[in-house]
Amino acid sequence: MFATLLHEIPLQGGDVTDGVVRVGDTVRRPANTSTPAVHALLRHLEAAGFDGAPRVLGMDEFGREILTFVPGRTGFRLESVTDEALVELAGLLRRYHDATVGFPLTETRWGGGSNDDDLPEVIGHCDLTPANVVLEPRSLVPYALIDFDLARPTTRLFDVVTTLRHWAPIADPVDRVPLLRTVDVGARLRLFCDAYGVARRDRRRLLALARLRFQRSYTVMRTRATAGGNWAKMWAGGAGERIRRAAAWLDVHEDELHAHLV
Repeated sequence: MFATLLHEIPLQGGDVTDGVVRVGDTVRRPANTSTPAVHALLRHLEAAGFDGAPRVLGMDEFGREILTFVPGRTGFRLESVTDEALVELAGLLRRYHDATVGFPLTETRWGGGSNDDDLPEVIGHCDLTPANVVLEPRSLVPYALIDFDLARPTTRLFDVVTTLRHWAPIADPVDRVPLLRTVDVGARLRLFCDAYGVARRDRRRLLALARLRFQRSYTVMRTRATAGGNWAKMWAGGAGERIRRAAAWLDVHEDELHAHLV
């Protein structure tokens, strides 16, 4: 156990987790049912030499997990939407997936969520929104992943699709940040897949899996919203409508996106 002696600085958490604070060079986060599995994963990543994730330091006197603080910038910024950043993110995700190889895929204490129908290959992060990707303070390129609360066994392609949902982005322009409103999504899909090394078979399946993810994410979020809390806030804020618009946009543009991929 670690005593909390330093000043607590609230951190802007993701959509799901409240109460995240910085204390010195550490981050304190409320524990949940998936915390033991996440800690086991982070320790596995450390042993594997993957340096793009926080380290586990234990629990504090309030029952919060203690992780190392990862310095840098998060969120959509001018430097985060460049082709260079997209290539770096693809490489970072590939290194992360490779580092999870050997971690048991039978662990059952994960946070859950939508998933692929194929057998799991890796532990996916499954929530690589801009808030959960850290840009290196000097080079301003993606170098670390944070907030593993939604991590779970899945396929490499599912985690790629989940990431591209936000970073290509596979979304109706009305729901994109202004910096990405007019980008060539097909070109960004191909660039990411080239940098990651997505196999041709998986590229042919990518858009179909994106559509399946939209369908399942809608159902999962609607169900979780009935329990209240931040899921209910996200749903009330239009999360379901954004998913529906993204699926409709994909239906209209699938052929041109597919041409970029294959």
